[in-house]
Amino acid sequence: MLYVFMGPSCTGKSTAAEIVRKRIGAKIYSGKDYLRLAKAEGDAWRIFYEKMEESSKKESGESLIFVCTEKELFDRISVKENIFTVRFTATPEEIKRRFGERMRGSLPKPLEMMLEKQMNLWEEIESSLLVDSSSESPEDTAERILRA
Repeated sequence: MLYVFMGPSCTGKSTAAEIVRKRIGAKIYSGKDYLRLAKAEGDAWRIFYEKMEESSKKESGESLIFVCTEKELFDRISVKENIFTVRFTATPEEIKRRFGERMRGSLPKPLEMMLEKQMNLWEEIESSLLVDSSSESPEDTAERILRA
C-alpha cells in the first residue's frame, strides 16, 4: 500500500508515520529523502516514483509512506490505485507553538508567515482521510489510518 501523509510542518505527519511504520513495517520517505536514491534529481525522482508505484500494487507486500510537506512534490504524484492519502492539519496556534518548540523559542515573523502560507496551500486538497492533530493523539491517528 502507498500512503501519502501531507500537510504543513508540525501537524503530526512524521509522528503518525513512525507509529504506522512500527505496526506494518512500511518504509518511510520524508520530503526530499528520495534524492539519496541517485546523483541526479530526475533519476532520483524516477527511482522513487517506481518505488511508489510498486508499493501501490495489490500483489506487493510492501508498504511505503511518503511524508510530504511540499505541495509541489505532492502534485507530482499521479499514482491513482491503492494510494491512501492523509491530509494533516492543526490550528495555526498549535502549529506555531510546535514549531516554536522545535526552534527552542519564539518564531521570527518571516517564519510565522511561511507557516501560514504553507497552511493555506493544503486547505483545498482532497484526501482519503483528514486528521486534525490539535484534537487527536498520534496513536489514535495511526489507528484510524490502519483501519481505513
